Amino acid sequence: MRKLVEKKIVLASHNAGKLREIAELLVPYGIEVVSAGDLGLEEPAETEDTFAGNARIKAHFASENSGLPAFSDDSGITVDALGGAPGVYTADWAETDNGRDFPMAMTKVWKLLEAKNAPAPRTAAFNCTLCLAWPDGHDEVFDGRVNGQVVWPMRGKLGFGFDPVFLPDGETETFGEMNPAKKHGMSHRADAFRKLIDGCLA
Repeated sequence: MRKLVEKKIVLASHNAGKLREIAELLVPYGIEVVSAGDLGLEEPAETEDTFAGNARIKAHFASENSGLPAFSDDSGITVDALGGAPGVYTADWAETDNGRDFPMAMTKVWKLLEAKNAPAPRTAAFNCTLCLAWPDGHDEVFDGRVNGQVVWPMRGKLGFGFDPVFLPDGETETFGEMNPAKKHGMSHRADAFRKLIDGCLA
């Protein structure tokens, strides 16, 4: 497994919140993080049907166009009774003409579960795949996952995306109700990031 020796990397995202979160995680390693948006890079089309495939597209595009190692993630919720949907299309399910509407997307998921008369618990998982790519085309890929169930009605105003309807196994609070520090310590992204640190930074 290749170690990251460079001290500057690109986050293949235009999301300011994600940049802040990743930059903080990399502070102990003395690594500076700049976003693809800061460098004026476009967002490539995510044409794969797997988390790893889309993470690779974004990381390689940013690395090839910046000449720096690049880091990306692709994540989403998979609901077992829906055959793993929405999965890699999690954000797409929330798309509207006026931006992303996650309450609408969560309602859609619940209505589909009701229509199927899916038995409880309605098991689900948050998944995250991280890809670290270098300009020479090499990459390392790490998968993270947290298991739980979809609950209704929506609970909590914290977090984002599907957090208000996701109850992690062994917990009494949804990700939407949970203290952010606790959530970040057990999330799918934290799981994948620990594996990346152990593989490429430790």
